[in-house]
Amino acid sequence: MNLKDKVFIVTGASSGIGEELCKQLSSSGSLVVCAARRLNELERVCSLINDSGGRSVPIKTDITVLKECKEMVSIALDTFGRIDGLILNAGISMWARFEDITDIAFFKNLMDVNYMGAVNCVHAALPHLKSSKGKIISCSTGQALMGFPRHSGYAASKHALHGFLSTLAIENKNEITILEAILGWIKDTNLRGNAFGPDGKTQKKPPKQHSKESISLDRCVNKIIYAIEKDWRTTYIPLKLRLIPFFKAFWRWYLEFRADQVVEKPK
Repeated sequence: MNLKDKVFIVTGASSGIGEELCKQLSSSGSLVVCAARRLNELERVCSLINDSGGRSVPIKTDITVLKECKEMVSIALDTFGRIDGLILNAGISMWARFEDITDIAFFKNLMDVNYMGAVNCVHAALPHLKSSKGKIISCSTGQALMGFPRHSGYAASKHALHGFLSTLAIENKNEITILEAILGWIKDTNLRGNAFGPDGKTQKKPPKQHSKESISLDRCVNKIIYAIEKDWRTTYIPLKLRLIPFFKAFWRWYLEFRADQVVEKPK
């Protein structure tokens, strides 16, 4: 895909990976629709892009509401006339062993945002993506492919999204393409800081970043954009995550041991 003059909708665009994706896409010549719930932050991101010579539009959107997703798509079409890419980046996480959770209500929030939010966006945008032979990009995680300690609800929501997108790829073969970015620990995002704790509330003291395991935000987004340009179906960031399917098939015990180790004994 040549990114010049292509129109991308990016959810979760107000910070972290979403913000950086918007900036790097614009630098590549793309037209960007920045969507998230925090309008003031979206306007900040769009001002940076537009002041640098790019073209972007902020759209306040709660992706858990289908009507708002349809409005997001409608505004994107009115503004730019087409949609070439939908980047499913918005997400929330958790950090708690299941047995320690006192209120499981937040599991619904995880599914509403990480899974149903993506479904809502795709449902609204799919006809227009098919018209342009466009692309859906999912900013996913290794936890979409395996279980992970302290992330039971998060992993479940990402498993659901993985299954949904795998099915769409089959149903819409030769009409759209789908890229899943399988991510590990990424620096400078709010995912951990906004994660649910065992009491169902945002943690006051989020877990420390895994310094040796983390990838810089700029490097992560650069690799996602490279995969978009190359029309890949999957990209693993860091590359070692591509071993997950192999270890899951043949050495599950080692995969589970390593998952437990990186959570319980971070380096």
